[in-house]
Amino acid sequence: MSDSLNHLLADLHAERVASWAPQALKINVDQRQTLVDNADHERFVRAGDYLEPFELLEVDGATLTRDALIAKGPAVLIFFRFAGCPACNIALPYYQRRLFPELSALGVPLVAVSPQVPEKLVEIKRRHELQLQVATDKDNALGRRLGILYSYDEASKRASLSRGNGIGEITGTGTWELPQPTVLVIDGAGRVAFAEVSPDWLVRTEADPIIGVVKALKTLTPRPQVSLAV
Repeated sequence: MSDSLNHLLADLHAERVASWAPQALKINVDQRQTLVDNADHERFVRAGDYLEPFELLEVDGATLTRDALIAKGPAVLIFFRFAGCPACNIALPYYQRRLFPELSALGVPLVAVSPQVPEKLVEIKRRHELQLQVATDKDNALGRRLGILYSYDEASKRASLSRGNGIGEITGTGTWELPQPTVLVIDGAGRVAFAEVSPDWLVRTEADPIIGVVKALKTLTPRPQVSLAV
């Protein structure tokens, strides 16, 4: 098995080229290309941004807060679309294999985040026996603040409805909005140390750059406090 997430995602696309009806493939490719062409990089979260406190709901019931996640140093958030997304079912097991053991050894939380409601989202955690945390961003609240949301185009909406349900019913959110795949590394002070947004959901962040940033943060030596004599 390839050790590259993007090789795995390229294999998924190649399988679709070989097996999907041309019109269905065109709708998928056109939506992804539109997102790339229209990406507003000025709105996307970026390194150096300060991340105000937030709450996420872990699918097993716990509330995850920003302050708790960064209480002992950096934390990593990986935004994905929803439990039934084929690319996400490649990406999350990859991050479990390649990222979770390294971060766990460093004492760094890893949380996969989707707007899908917990009772539906839990399925992807169970299917892959994920040890990393999986959590709901209720109403896309954090994703909206980060500027990473997109909405289905009209062709994608029609295709989704023709298969039975709109994405809002699948996610439980009632909307056509999803996050673009995004990786954030947040330092212990609540500042974004690394951010990568992928408008094309078949192109995603590999594990090594994330590990490199986290290790650099963990080895930073705090400045000694100087006591001024009165």
